Amino acid sequence: MTAHDEVPRPHDDEVTLAACPDGPLLLRGPARIVDDRGRDVPRHRATVALCRCGGTAIPPWCDGTHKVNGYRSET
Repeated sequence: MTAHDEVPRPHDDEVTLAACPDGPLLLRGPARIVDDRGRDVPRHRATVALCRCGGTAIPPWCDGTHKVNGYRSET
């Protein structure tokens, strides 16, 4: 990748969600995350990795379990 091919950075108020192949969803920006009861889940970083494989020990966050449990995504 050259300097001319760099991906533009989102604005501070923009929210993006990117699916990592065979891994988590990367959430960037000021999105609010809530649990199944509608309670806020505290965030301590601007970018967080959300589990898609269902095997994490620290939901909703990814702990890398997808690397050992054979999770495969379509994207």
